[in-house]
Amino acid sequence: MSEHTAQISIRHGLWCLYVALMGVPVSQWPEHCFGRAVQVPTVDERSRALAELGFVFTDGAEWEWTEYSETPEDDTSPVRLLASIKVRSLDGGAP
Repeated sequence: MSEHTAQISIRHGLWCLYVALMGVPVSQWPEHCFGRAVQVPTVDERSRALAELGFVFTDGAEWEWTEYSETPEDDTSPVRLLASIKVRSLDGGAP
């Protein structure tokens, strides 16, 4: 069973969830945008979006939130949020 990392962050002004697939160009990673920027998508919304993309959470996986500066080394830079979680494909194999 192959594990991948799913992440959610604000992209192009909207919350977007994507699955990072090593060895695959970023432009081909499965992605779902939620159509809003203010309210963080719920865990249920994220789970349903992942299922639509063909993935599920791995057993016991939890979302881990990280904040980072838009401009590294600049304490006055806007803060961005990024969450990640381990996932696997719905069929248990590689996507």
